[in-house]
Amino acid sequence: MKLIKLFALPVLTLLFLNSCTSVRVLSDYDTNADFNSYNTYAFYKTGIDKAQISDLDKKRILRAIEAEMDSRGFKKSEKPDVLVSIFTKEREQVDVYNNYWGGGFGWGWNPYFYGGRGPRGMGMYGGNQVSTRTEGSLYIDLIDANDKQLVWQGKGEGSLYQTKNIQKKEERINEFVFEILKAYPPQTSN
Repeated sequence: MKLIKLFALPVLTLLFLNSCTSVRVLSDYDTNADFNSYNTYAFYKTGIDKAQISDLDKKRILRAIEAEMDSRGFKKSEKPDVLVSIFTKEREQVDVYNNYWGGGFGWGWNPYFYGGRGPRGMGMYGGNQVSTRTEGSLYIDLIDANDKQLVWQGKGEGSLYQTKNIQKKEERINEFVFEILKAYPPQTSN
């Protein structure tokens, strides 16, 4: 039993740390689309203009998408095969932690805990701790330029760091875009 507890603690810690720093990605696609025929792209200004983020962050996202698309062999074109659009969502996530720091049952003195016992002999309580963080979602849409139909959508969710450090902000945006576009093109049997 002790071995399980000793093994579980590092695994749970690793999972918690990864969940705080990673980008969770989902993607969906049109199974009838021929992804091998898409070689050129352009940004879909109408869709991008609707994204409710600062113009500076839009530029950062578009630069990151451009770098990823270029690294995959896509070329920017006036007559593209696909149009790239983005959409963003943001929400405050509130976490409440119960800071119980006592232990043991019954009445009496326990040499391992300072201050005695709390209500009903259950140990001491440290109160609740509330923290907030911003969760963000970035959607990257690929639209067939000929019929204007959505053919692929990638969504990345993760914590957004409120930082004054522009380099860290750009690194986080690059991470979001990289992780989302890792799912493109979809592994199809076509």
